[in-house]
Amino acid sequence: MAETQNKNKNEKVGEVVSTKMAKTIVVQVTRRVPHPLYKRIVTKRNKFYAHDEEAQAKLGDVVRIIESRPLSKMKRWTLCEVIRRAVDTSVAGLAE
Repeated sequence: MAETQNKNKNEKVGEVVSTKMAKTIVVQVTRRVPHPLYKRIVTKRNKFYAHDEEAQAKLGDVVRIIESRPLSKMKRWTLCEVIRRAVDTSVAGLAE
C-alpha cells in the first residue's frame, strides 16, 4: 500500500552537502539545462532540506529524497534511500 501512495510524490536525487543539524540533511540537486536565450548548457543547483531520522546519510553520499508534509520552516522532504556511499577519506586508515 505504501508503494501506491508514493507514486504521486515528487522524488529527487542529489548529493549530501551538510549533516550538521540533528535529523536533517542538506541535499544539493544538480541539473544541466540549456540557457533559454543562448542555448548553452548551464548547470543549475538547488538545495533541499530533508528529514533523516536515523542519521544514515553521510557527507558526500548520493541520496534519493521524497516529497513530504512540511516538517519545519524549511524541511519539506524525507530521505528515501542512500543510492551511493561517499568514498571514505578518513586518516585513521592511513596511520602506521
